[in-house]
Amino acid sequence: MPIRPSIRPPIRPLGWSLTLAQRRRLAIALLCLVAAIVAWRHLAGGSSAASLARTPPPLVPRAAPQPVAAKRIVVDVVGAVRATGLYRLPEGARVADAVRAAGGLTRRADPLLVNLAAPVSDGEQVVVAARGSPGAATAGAGAGGTASAPVDLNSATAEQLDALPGVGPVTAQKIVAFRQQHGPFRSTDDLDAIPGIGPARIKDLQGLVVP
Repeated sequence: MPIRPSIRPPIRPLGWSLTLAQRRRLAIALLCLVAAIVAWRHLAGGSSAASLARTPPPLVPRAAPQPVAAKRIVVDVVGAVRATGLYRLPEGARVADAVRAAGGLTRRADPLLVNLAAPVSDGEQVVVAARGSPGAATAGAGAGGTASAPVDLNSATAEQLDALPGVGPVTAQKIVAFRQQHGPFRSTDDLDAIPGIGPARIKDLQGLVVP
């Protein structure tokens, strides 16, 4: 009996086995997947860019301002203080600061002859008179008296200058202020630069004051 070959149906691709509706759903699903991948990449890139934009710039440390050194002056403190000598003081210091730097007043010092509130200038000599010193006698002579010894224009206090004939308390303060602002007197003729003192007054003070 002859053997007949079996006839098999032709193999068709998978796409041919799907219906038209199934193929449409598959295409839609693939498009959705592609769209989701594109959207995810876009969001991931945007978030990283936004995070970089929000990152604050690095802080650069600023150099601290250098402190300005205070100007110093040098004064010579002599007289009835515990330690006479040269002392460095900040600009704008007073006689009280100079006396404090010299250790303070001794028991021999006469506080009435020291104007602790007076400002001092660079190169000035601060003289602290003692009780019974010639300076004390000059200050005690009063406005109508005369000085027994020449008064130093560069170290005398306002009270000592007030004791000179024709020099009142106002003019005495002007003399002290002038030497503090312009430096020591070089001669008695320098008094002409002070308001209230003229050539006639300078002639009267000849022999009573020394620069």
